Amino acid sequence: MRIALFVTCLADTLFPGVGKATTALLERLGHDVTFPQAQTCCGQMHVNTGYLQQALPLVRRYVEVFEDCEVIVAPSGSCTGSVRHQHAMVARRYGDEALARRAEAVAARTYELSELLTDVLGVEDVGAYYPHRVTYHPTCHSLRLLGVGDRPLRLLRRVAGLDLAVLPDAETCCGFGGTFAVKNPDVSTAMLADKMRSVLATGAEVCTAGDSSCLMHIGGGLSRLRAGPRTVHLAEILGSTRDQP
Repeated sequence: MRIALFVTCLADTLFPGVGKATTALLERLGHDVTFPQAQTCCGQMHVNTGYLQQALPLVRRYVEVFEDCEVIVAPSGSCTGSVRHQHAMVARRYGDEALARRAEAVAARTYELSELLTDVLGVEDVGAYYPHRVTYHPTCHSLRLLGVGDRPLRLLRRVAGLDLAVLPDAETCCGFGGTFAVKNPDVSTAMLADKMRSVLATGAEVCTAGDSSCLMHIGGGLSRLRAGPRTVHLAEILGSTRDQP
């Protein structure tokens, strides 16, 4: 299958290993991964902060860049959620019904990574090897907006060498929420403290999730505690093999 990678802003600018791992994983499974060079931000940040009109050109750009692609994958539940649940809404808000219909068609072919693997490619054992104790944080958008359910957990359970620890109060938000963490720092910090307490209770070496944004928030807190656990994106775990150092 020919799969187009929508890498997302955070992976592009701060966590390039996530995009590389996604590509390596899909190519290992026998698929052709392309990277449309003209892609930009999905506009989620603008929409969530109330700048819908400023998001409209980004919606149009996403549609124009990806509408000829058979399948699109994003290593992010939040960005995939934006494409699926915000793009057509933004277009309709400003009276562009034609763009809204095009956006809906592209959104129907846009998948978060665990969705693509389990639902489209029909695979749960991706041949990964990761000899560490890992706990999984279900990010808010992947859990509530996309409804990915236990797909990431099913994939993690099939990773050789991985010891999966159940995260207490897993469905509780980590406190990031994009600009929420900036506008409400005290509340965000308190929520993060609860999440870090849960991670530490598992005894895990690694906390994983499907969104770099939440992992950035949790990882930043854990690093300041010098408590030991680190954060690793789901794609990087699934992309790991015995051949890697």
